[in-house]
Order: sequence, then C-alpha cells, then structure tokens
Amino acid sequence: MEIPFSGSPRPTLGVEWELAIVNRDDRDLVNAAEAVLEDLAERHGIDSTQATSPVHKEFLRNTVELVTGICNTVDEAMADISRSLKAVLAAGDRLGVDFFCAGSHPFAHWTDDMLTDKPNYVEIINRNQYWGRQLLIWGVHVHVGVSHADKVFPILNALLMKYPHLLALSGSSPIWDSKDTGYASTRALLFQQLPTAGLPFQFETWREFERFAGDQMKTGIIESLGGLHWDIRPAPSLGTIEVRVCDGIPTLRELAALTSLIHCLVVDLDRRLEAGEDLPSMPPWLVQENKWRAARYGLEAEVILDRECREQLVTDDLAVMLERLEPIARHLECADELADVADIPRIGASYQRQRRIASQGGSWASIVDSLVSELRDGVEGQSSRLGSI
Repeated sequence: MEIPFSGSPRPTLGVEWELAIVNRDDRDLVNAAEAVLEDLAERHGIDSTQATSPVHKEFLRNTVELVTGICNTVDEAMADISRSLKAVLAAGDRLGVDFFCAGSHPFAHWTDDMLTDKPNYVEIINRNQYWGRQLLIWGVHVHVGVSHADKVFPILNALLMKYPHLLALSGSSPIWDSKDTGYASTRALLFQQLPTAGLPFQFETWREFERFAGDQMKTGIIESLGGLHWDIRPAPSLGTIEVRVCDGIPTLRELAALTSLIHCLVVDLDRRLEAGEDLPSMPPWLVQENKWRAARYGLEAEVILDRECREQLVTDDLAVMLERLEPIARHLECADELADVADIPRIGASYQRQRRIASQGGSWASIVDSLVSELRDGVEGQSSRLGSI
C-alpha cells in the first residue's frame, strides 16, 4: 500500500501531555474527564471533539490530554500547553478534583467503568483482554517535523540509540498496585504487552514500512496507522516523527527540558543526514536490552552505546550528548531548556522523588499529593527553575 508522507518544511514541534484526574479525599482516580471537558466547553468554548482542540478525551475517563498546536520552538509549545493547563486546573478547582502526571498511579485499580466510550478504545480491551486492562498508565508524546519520507527511518533507527536516556530521565512509574516494582518505569514494560506496542521495527526504507503496514491492515491486525502504538513511530499525515518513549512527566519544567532534548536530537540527526552522513543504528537485540536497563535502573543504568557493545553509565553519556547538542539548541532557541536536562539527575527523576517520599514513611496517597503539587506549583509560578523541585 502507498502511504503519503506530508513532509514538514521546518522541524516543527507538537506535544501531547496526558494528565490523570484524582479526587481530593483519598487521591484515587476519578472518572471526571467528561465533566472537565464540559466545563471547558462552557467557559472557554473548547470543543474537545475537534481535532484542533487543545484538550482531548483519552483512553480512560479519568484522563485528559493537553495538545499543542503546530509550534516552531519549545518556548512556543510550553506557552501553548501552559494556557491549556491553567484552564484545566481551574476547571478542576470548580469541580473539586486535582490532576497529576506520572507514568502510573501508585494504588489505583482498573474497573470497567474507566473506559472512554469510543470504538477504537473498546476494541483495545476486547482484543487484548487482561493485558489491555493493565493500561492505567500515562505518557508524553513529542512530534518533530521531518521534510521527507526517505528520512524517517534513518532518523528513527538512530534515535533508538538514545531511547534509554529519554526513558531514564522521564521514569515516573516505580509503584504499581501498591507495590514498589523495583523499576524506574513500570509503564514502559506494561505497555509493550500489547501486540502493536513497544519498540518499532527498524526498516531501512519507507517502502518497506508501506509493505509492512499493508500486511498489518490486510490481516486485520490494525485498521489504521493509528493502531501502531510504537514507542517511536511515523505520523505520516502530520509529517512528523512521534517520540512516545517518555513516562508521564510531572512538571512543566521537566516537560520543557525533555521536549527540547527530543527536538535537538531529531534536528541533529536530520542535519547529519542532509550532510550525507550514514546515521548510526544498533541491532534490535541491543536496543531491546537498553530499553530494559533504563526501565529497570533508570539513571543508574549502564547503557550500550554502539554496535561494538561499548558501555557507559547513562548519565555520563548524557553529559557528552548535551554538550554536543548545545549548538543545535541555540539554533532552535531552546538552550536554557536543554541545559535544564542536566538538572534532572541532580535533583532526582520523578521515580527517585517518589521513592524518597516512601522511604521517609509517606503513604501512597502522599506520593499523589506530591505529584499534584509539583504540577500546580509549576504553572502557578511558585518555582521558576527545575532545580527548585
């Protein structure tokens, strides 16, 4: 089958940020998405049924998704999403609910009434049964514009080498079903249980991807390209590469930092490809091992760097990567946000902050309290720098 790719003439940016809704009594999830969206429609004229809406329904009725428009810079994307976040938090105040973002909720349990009534969501549960019902998880998706289909898989394959860095920095799901799992990102391993989720195949050409997608649709595995829930995937109708690696990111500052890192990585690879360089890649078995190491050990993971199986602590390689990307960040006007990436290991990623609360005797509900506060503090301007978390 032929899949047109609507190439982007510029490396534009788009961000999707999933927020969980919790009650103010015991901090359990609450199915209040419909009420939030109705409030936004009444007070701000936001129609969540429109593709261009800044706030959308999601898979679960306890979740809303904030979506930017097509942006040119990280600053523009964060300003866009901040406006939506302020409106959503105000709606929550009127309704008596709160919001947080993390890869998982510490103690919530799936119930059948959580599911949003949309055919594609119902089909996920019908097809995947028990494993589909494990998806009490939240993430962040970042789109970066790419000019031509022929660039997509060389960039995507090279980007997989930085997968563990993104997952380790964003890890925020250490606790699942009232248990510390021992993982920085439980979400990453839960989501890959779906047959259409997890790591993408490493195609060499766009034509190979088209043949694959044709087989998937012919055999009924997917009904549309949106049914491919890969951790990194092409978005042909948007002309982007969509990076879905990250766990839910708790604060605007961390969101800006990791968005800038993704933007810089894709643009750097695009430029190198334009300059005639053969982009590096790694065999799938090494990419898979890196994903597991980052999910398990987070910022303490020792990652595989290349086909020669050289290894290095992820934070040491991160420092080298940030220095190399600095000129790209200046060009993309996100040097300050990229510099904030280095602060995450210093202050602790979310999975570490959550464990810190638990180690000090805090309850699972107090971890949710902290996540709620982190989200609200950022948008209300109580802490302007990442290091103040």
